[in-house]
Amino acid sequence: MLGAMHPEMPLVVTLAAALGLALVLGFIAARLKLPALVGYLAAGVVIGPHTPGFVADVSLAQQLAEIGVMLLMFGVGMHFSIKDLMAVRKVAVPGAVVQMGVATAMGAALAHAWGWPLAAALVFGVSLSVASTVVLLRALEARNALETPNGRIAVGWLVVEDLAMVLVLVMLPVLAKLNGDPASVSAGSLGAALGKTLLAVGGFVALMLVVGRRVLPWVLWQISRTGSRELFTLCVMAVAVSIAYGASVVFGVSVALGAFFAGLVLRESEFSQRAAEDSLPFRDAFAVLFFVSVGMLFDPQVLLDRPLQVLAVTAIIMVGKSLAAAALVLALRYPLNAALTVSASLAQIGEFSFILIALATSLGLMPPEAMSLVVAGALLSIALNPALFRLVEPLQRGILARSARARQFEQRDDPLTELPRSTEARFLAGHVVLVGHDAAGRRLAENLAADGVPCVVVERSRALVEELRAAGRAAVYGDATDPATLIQAHIAEAAVLVVTAVDSTTVRPMIETARTLNPGIRIVAQALDEQEAGWLLQAGVDAPVQAKLALAEALRATVAAQRAEAPVPRGARQAPPGAVAGESQSSRPANG
Repeated sequence: MLGAMHPEMPLVVTLAAALGLALVLGFIAARLKLPALVGYLAAGVVIGPHTPGFVADVSLAQQLAEIGVMLLMFGVGMHFSIKDLMAVRKVAVPGAVVQMGVATAMGAALAHAWGWPLAAALVFGVSLSVASTVVLLRALEARNALETPNGRIAVGWLVVEDLAMVLVLVMLPVLAKLNGDPASVSAGSLGAALGKTLLAVGGFVALMLVVGRRVLPWVLWQISRTGSRELFTLCVMAVAVSIAYGASVVFGVSVALGAFFAGLVLRESEFSQRAAEDSLPFRDAFAVLFFVSVGMLFDPQVLLDRPLQVLAVTAIIMVGKSLAAAALVLALRYPLNAALTVSASLAQIGEFSFILIALATSLGLMPPEAMSLVVAGALLSIALNPALFRLVEPLQRGILARSARARQFEQRDDPLTELPRSTEARFLAGHVVLVGHDAAGRRLAENLAADGVPCVVVERSRALVEELRAAGRAAVYGDATDPATLIQAHIAEAAVLVVTAVDSTTVRPMIETARTLNPGIRIVAQALDEQEAGWLLQAGVDAPVQAKLALAEALRATVAAQRAEAPVPRGARQAPPGAVAGESQSSRPANG
């Protein structure tokens, strides 16, 4: 109807229908406690060619989706953190690689059983092996779990998956040569095509890392000097889209890879935070259009024609992949809660799966029903994912209550949960127990070491505890709310307990344990504001430290020191000591 009323404005009609319906259905999904992504996909189904009523312009929607892909991958590059990955590398890297391999094998075997070609089966399996960045981050944020050890593992795992998918997108054109009759492709021609692709990708990556990391920050600096916010935002968007398109035309690589490296290079700039914030509204809007366009490719008839295939795909995503992830986390000596949290985090698929299938379809690699099966699996897994998160704690309690072997496994000896016997005696009496090794905790630990004050760090990151011990620091792995962890840190003999964690709800059990084992211990804790400082005082903290007030005092001292060292301007009179700012000399009372 809209298209019939305004045939001369197909772009406006498509945008209005897509964004308007996505808003309505996204709002409904949010009220139903589902990710808004479900509503965006459903909006695409409604305005797609496979359902009755208004049909949006599919070709225009696909072009808008290409911009969405560019901006999605640009955002992935902007948030790609080597530091976060290295912090959990010992579990995230092997876990993600093996889990993706297992899920890919399951999906490929299933597709091969349906009679699909080998190349199509492999791509289909890979599409089921990678979780959605959008869904995972929002799920962890909703549960305040993003900065927890389990959250860091899940995010690091996802970073490895994202990086692997970037490589898959690079190799996909080569894999497309296997479509149809693999025997028709000789090893020599395939090797030449692979070498040409890698050479082109290598040239583009080198250009971005050598030239781009110097030119792009300089361009942003020149634009920022104008003081124009809209020019800065325009520059960021132009960089993302232009580099993505240029990489495709000049080097023959995918727009996704070009946008990813554009974001990766900008991340190293001093303007990265501002660039991320200014481009966020555009990235969100075009990401919605991307998901709507994916929904337009979904044929609901597949639910009636291929119900068993849809269930099999969903089972691989939510059961097979999750069990593989949980088993790997447990095999790497992480607790049951971490295994269940990571498995629930990965029990869905999203944007990378759609990007991969869409590219493979455009290369003639996938059968027509592939996109519908992947979208159906995504819809079901994303819709059910919040329920899996709610089952983590009850499932953990049930397993531990009913299985003696599980309890033994959970309570097994872990060398990182207690101080080694070789720990010097000075660390075991009159020392400081420091809970948390974030930026503030790390600086405090360094200052204490410089002053010769013994300190035992309690941290929930295994990788960080291993690094501290390798550096000769005393550290214990565990949750400080667990009395056993504080006992291993010798809290009974400590002089001071310092808590740098900002979540005040976790401080009370630490205080109770510390006071029980060591009534005379002094407790210092970080407070976000005055209200939280008062709450901490009531809870038993001796000295709550407000970060903002501490910063204000540091700034005051620095300003006073700089003012004292500054030369007095010629012709200006030095203000007498105690003069109040803004008070004229004539208004001051005369001496005597």
